[in-house]
Amino acid sequence: MNMNFVCKLPIPKDIKEQYPITKEASEIKKQKDEEIRAIFEGKERKLILVIGPCSADNEDSVMDYISRLVPVQEKVKDKILIIPRIYTNKPRTTGDGYKGMLHQPDPNAAADLIKGIVAIRKLHMRAINETGFVCADEMLYPENYRYLSDLLGYVAVGARSTENQQHRLTASGIDVPVGMKNPTGGDLSVMMNSITAAQHKHDFIYRGWEVRSEGNDLSHAILRGYVNDRGQSFPNYHYEDLLLLSDYYLQHPDLKNPAVIVDTNHANSGKKYLEQPRIAKEILHSCRHNSDIDKLVKGLMIESYIEDGTQKIGEGTYGKSITDPCIGWEKTESLIYDLAEVY
Repeated sequence: MNMNFVCKLPIPKDIKEQYPITKEASEIKKQKDEEIRAIFEGKERKLILVIGPCSADNEDSVMDYISRLVPVQEKVKDKILIIPRIYTNKPRTTGDGYKGMLHQPDPNAAADLIKGIVAIRKLHMRAINETGFVCADEMLYPENYRYLSDLLGYVAVGARSTENQQHRLTASGIDVPVGMKNPTGGDLSVMMNSITAAQHKHDFIYRGWEVRSEGNDLSHAILRGYVNDRGQSFPNYHYEDLLLLSDYYLQHPDLKNPAVIVDTNHANSGKKYLEQPRIAKEILHSCRHNSDIDKLVKGLMIESYIEDGTQKIGEGTYGKSITDPCIGWEKTESLIYDLAEVY
């Protein structure tokens, strides 16, 4: 076998016992989970913003960013519920590039997954303890979810993972919202099949155990645009796209809590990150003009950090993304207030 077994990783139970969540943090998470559920179930009308850096690359700058969201959240609490992005493991199209804090807690150092597991748990714990936010992360490795299962308020399954059976089955055993992105090729039926699978009960193998899931009634769609066979980006956030998704849900009456979070970057922006504010406002415009769309759209996903743009690893600009480019703090703060005003 062309594979070297470097070391045995600690099981989630051991990591949780070594770095336990406090009683206060557990109560915060319980409260936030209830708030988020109420929005997805249509019992409360607020706009969810899954917002933050493309990748969590530095604990200090990520915590600085999240701390800045605290007073903003207080000002818009009647209209918006913020779920900061702490994306600690990143899919890479070719397998090359920075794979996130899970792999490299220090982007300038070699991979160290044991240190990475500890680092991502500590970061998510700091977010709850210091800011009162429960955060979102991407489920790149389904078997790693339990390292953070007592901390996360939202889970995203990426475009390249939506068709994967283990992602779908694991999502069916998670009790917080799991968003399924449309695949990179744009086929919405693939995404709908993924949501269906996640909402159903399953028996499957997970971390060496036979497990039985109960189904996740908060599994839902994420629209992120798509790329055709010539590599051209196409959006799927427009009025007609949202109506189409609404029709898809009508064709699946067995699905609970029809919902979509719209990703304003990636193929929806054609990787033109500065378009995100305009796209976000257009989506809310569609909500105002169609009640079905308004019921369906539960929130937005926005890539944002302290500084505009992106940089290469090692350049050292504080609070600037080393993966996809993000809008900076001034644009972010202004956008959140603008969205609250018109929602």
